Order: sequence, then C-alpha cells, then structure tokens
Amino acid sequence: MTNQRAYHHGDLRRAVIAAALDVIAAEGPSALSLRDLARRAGVSHAAPAHHFGDRTGLLTAIATEGHILLAGELAESSDLRDMGAHYIRFATRHPAHFQVMFRPDLVRSDDLELVAARSLTAERLAGGVAALGGPDPQLAFTAAWSMAHGFATLLLTGSLDAVIGGRDPEDVFRAAAATPLAPPRP
Repeated sequence: MTNQRAYHHGDLRRAVIAAALDVIAAEGPSALSLRDLARRAGVSHAAPAHHFGDRTGLLTAIATEGHILLAGELAESSDLRDMGAHYIRFATRHPAHFQVMFRPDLVRSDDLELVAARSLTAERLAGGVAALGGPDPQLAFTAAWSMAHGFATLLLTGSLDAVIGGRDPEDVFRAAAATPLAPPRP
C-alpha cells in the first residue's frame, strides 16, 4: 500500500493529524477514533498509537500545533486590535485546531510541548496588552482574549452571520473592538 510505504518514510504522523483535522472540522472532536484514522491512512489500527499513544495524545498534538500556528499568526500583528483580527483569522483558517486548543478535557494539559506552545501564545497576547499600559495587565489580558475568543467562537458557530453579512469578519472585529461599551461619563 502506498500509505504504508509513506508511514515507513515518516509521513504517518502528519497523515493522521491531517485526517483528524478533517474529522474534527466536519464532525467535532468527539467523532475521532484512532482505528478510523488508521483506516483512512491505510495503515494497521495500531500504527497511530506508535506516534500518539492514544486519542488524547493525538488531540494534545493537535492543540500543540494549533498554539504554535496561533503564536505565529499573532506575531504578525501591529497592535492589540490587529492581534484580535489575527486571532479571528487563525480561527477561520484552522477551525479544527481551534475546537481542540481550549478544551482541557480533551488534552494532556501537563504535556511539556503543549505547555510550551500555550506559553508562547500567552506571551504574544500579553505583549499586545502590555503595549497599552494600564493598572491591571492581567484583567486587560483577560478582557482582550475574551473578546477575540468569543467573537471567533460565535463566528465559527454561525451565530454572527446576520451581523457579518458579506463583510470581512476581521474588519467587523476591528470595528467592534473600537466600539465603546459604555457611554462617556459626564
């Protein structure tokens, strides 16, 4: 089999992750089965376990990859509002990663590679918030992340379709982020 030959050349890990991302995007993470992914990759049902151990190991690898991709996306931002737009861009380009990355029930939260990748993402986000200054950077970080993450989640579930219309979601986020939430005090 061609896919088995690819496995012997070291391509199985990538093939299983790619197949898993397809399944997650179409059916959600609960639909993942290593046996099914092995069948899709054309290898024995035990082969994916050599790379990931189990389903949780696979999901941990996907979350780790997602954080690395997100950190790279955030690094291209010019300011905090742009960082939020890049967060939205990442979520729309990598919806399967996004579904797994923030679900501690799906991953091994103490996995060293995942911890390092999460730290990189958090550092990038914190850097954008720190540029603003302010008395409570942790609270500002939480507010900024909540806004971008909430917007991305609502966007991916179709809950913002009426608001977005035919506009670019990143532009809509930038406008929303610039909108004051309270009237000015007299």
